[in-house]
Amino acid sequence: MRAHEAGALHAEGYGGPPLYLPYPTDVNELLAVLWPATVDRGADGVLTVGGVDVVSLAREFGTPAYVVDEDDFRARARAFRDEFSAPFEPVCGGVDVYYAGKAFLCTEVARWVAEEGLSLDVSTGGELAVAQRAGFPPERIAMHGNNKSVVEIEQALSYGVGRIVIDSLEEIDRIDTVADRLGVVAPVMIRVTVGVEAHTHEFIATAHEDQKFGLSLATGAAAEAARRVVSHPGTMRLLGLHSHIGSQIFDTGGFEVSARRLIGLHAEIEEEHGIVMPHLDLGGGFGIAYTSQHTPLSPAELGEQMADLVGREFKSLGDGDGTRVPKVSIEPGRAIAGPSTFTLYEVGTVKKVTVNDRVTRAYVSVDGGMSDNIRPALYEADYSCTLASRRSEAEPMLARVVGKHCESGDIVVLDEYLPADLRAGDLIAVPGTGAYCRSLSSQYNHTPRPPVVAVRDGHARLIVRRETIDDLLALDVG
Repeated sequence: MRAHEAGALHAEGYGGPPLYLPYPTDVNELLAVLWPATVDRGADGVLTVGGVDVVSLAREFGTPAYVVDEDDFRARARAFRDEFSAPFEPVCGGVDVYYAGKAFLCTEVARWVAEEGLSLDVSTGGELAVAQRAGFPPERIAMHGNNKSVVEIEQALSYGVGRIVIDSLEEIDRIDTVADRLGVVAPVMIRVTVGVEAHTHEFIATAHEDQKFGLSLATGAAAEAARRVVSHPGTMRLLGLHSHIGSQIFDTGGFEVSARRLIGLHAEIEEEHGIVMPHLDLGGGFGIAYTSQHTPLSPAELGEQMADLVGREFKSLGDGDGTRVPKVSIEPGRAIAGPSTFTLYEVGTVKKVTVNDRVTRAYVSVDGGMSDNIRPALYEADYSCTLASRRSEAEPMLARVVGKHCESGDIVVLDEYLPADLRAGDLIAVPGTGAYCRSLSSQYNHTPRPPVVAVRDGHARLIVRRETIDDLLALDVG
């Protein structure tokens, strides 16, 4: 810990770059793991994506803007569909991949997901409405949510979703009532809190006991939920168990513990009730690289490790021949959407401040901020960035990219080296913003939300238009 009798600002090392951020030999260099596959820098230093340069994108669509590399998004979806799934073939016949729509969802993205052969995970009636508008096959939809309303349950059952993931005992009664009224049998899974504390930020860890999601394995709530579901065969069919341990996870250790406990409960429920549950959902939360400090596993590596641990657990139960191993499902969202997108900003001001007698920092203000990316303020998420509209031969300077909102915590990139000749009018690109940026965006300070622009094969098109002042005022009454 840094400490000083006069306060933290005077402590040795305060204000300097983090340990993971070395002084660059070339401030124009792009770290490939952070960027969509088709992003490149031309001889003039201008970034291109899908064959379109960002200066042209800014001219046509304005800034800030979320820019999606459609080919990259689709390739990441296919990697989970094929490369992750392949090691599971001898274990349980492959994997059902549910794209987690909460990461980012719009009508066009729902169509991409369907076309690439993935299923879709939604968590509200609004997300389900997007799927319906896109004509997404209902049998390939999973409905989540820790407090589903009667209206949302009716919406899901009327559309014919393939599974509803139960999150509370009260919800069982709601589903029973709605299913009975509609004359249908609801396909359900039970979300189990397995008591695993994932190595991630506390706000995105979801399988330890002290949080809102799921039914506890330790207290017997999950087993009680199974008993209640199977006691209503006319309105519910128990497909299996579900667990999600958290987000931005870089190893499979937590999944190993989670799978062991989930599979043990799976076997107990089947034995107690004399049923066969055909599915087992291990959730998602696979991490991505936001900066050079992050080292995510590939879908193939994740698949190999997780298939091995699932196979071992079922072998220990005497089901190693695969005859009773349920079909495994996973729910990647960030790992598909996150790296496929960057946010394009325009620089408004560059203000150099002296942090202490050793460090000078440049505060680079851009035309967006916490309204289009709340993650740094919400849970101290780190990002990287680069000068996108030209090449610079200037020396690197330690910079902090900040937004235009009336909050000192309105930080887009906490620490980055940018060229010392950065000036108003330059474009900056922040990679890794495809997940939980547009979906968590707001209209703070009455700022219209940016558009989402998809780029592919030299063509760019809007898939979500920019909000306007008229849009903001349209909700005012009187």
